[in-house]
Amino acid sequence: MKSSRRQVHCKVHALPVLKFESQSLTSFGGLVILQQFFTAIRLKVHLARCLAHQRMGKVFARSTLFLQLILHLLLGYRELRESRFYRDDPLVKRLLGLRRLPDVATLSRMLKEAGIRSIFNLREYLRELLFERLEQLALPRVTLDFDGSVQSTMRHAEGTAVGFNKKKKGARSYYPLFCTIAQTGQVLDFLHRSGNVHDSQGAREFILACVQAVREALPGVVVEVRMDSAFFSDEIVTALEEAGIEFTVSVPFERFLNLCKVV
Repeated sequence: MKSSRRQVHCKVHALPVLKFESQSLTSFGGLVILQQFFTAIRLKVHLARCLAHQRMGKVFARSTLFLQLILHLLLGYRELRESRFYRDDPLVKRLLGLRRLPDVATLSRMLKEAGIRSIFNLREYLRELLFERLEQLALPRVTLDFDGSVQSTMRHAEGTAVGFNKKKKGARSYYPLFCTIAQTGQVLDFLHRSGNVHDSQGAREFILACVQAVREALPGVVVEVRMDSAFFSDEIVTALEEAGIEFTVSVPFERFLNLCKVV
C-alpha cells in the first residue's frame, strides 16, 4: 500500500526526553548525539543541495534516503537488507524525520539513479568539511597518506574483478586508492578502481590532484606525501620532485639489490 508524504514524514527538532516508563524501546540510544551533530552542521540541507539536480522522489526525499545510508554504516551494517534490524526503531525514525522507513527496493533505486554528478557534488561537499576543519587547526604542515584497500564483494558487482585479495582469495573486489590526512585521519579523496589493478595504477595523476587541491584550499601550508613501497617508481618520484612536493616512500630493496650496497 502506497503512503503519502504526510503519512511518512514528521517534523522533529528537539532532542527526545528519556522516560523510563515509555514502551518505545531503542537499541541505538547513541543516535541522540548524532541528531544534534547533524543539525549543527546542517547535514540534511547540504545533502539536499548535492542531490538537487535529481528528480524529486514521490514520497522520500533523496537527502533523507542518503542520510539513512550514512546511519546504516554508522550503526555497523553493510548490506541494504540489514535495514530490517532497525526498521521499527523510534530513534532512527526520529533522526530521519520519518514515521515509516523506506524499504530496500526504494534505497536500491536511489543508489541506481545516483549518477556521476551526484558523486561529484558529494565529494566536493566532503572536501569542504575537511578543509574547514584544517583551517580551524591552522596546521603549518599537512601530511597526505596514500594507500590502497581491498573491498571484497559477494557478487558480480559492476566494476569488480578478481585480483590480490589476502582475506578472500579468488573473490571479486574493488581496489580503491585512498588519500587521508595523517594529522586528523580524515579521507580527502579516493580513486575508484577494480580489484585486478596494481597499486600504482592511476596513482601519479591522483596524487598530484590531491596535493593541488590542498595547496589551493590552504595556501602557505607545507604539503608532504607518505607512501609505501608499492608506489616506488621513477614516474611517481620524478613527478613529486618536479612539483616541489616533500615525500617519504618505502624502497622495495628486493627489486633494487644495488641499493642495499649503497646503504
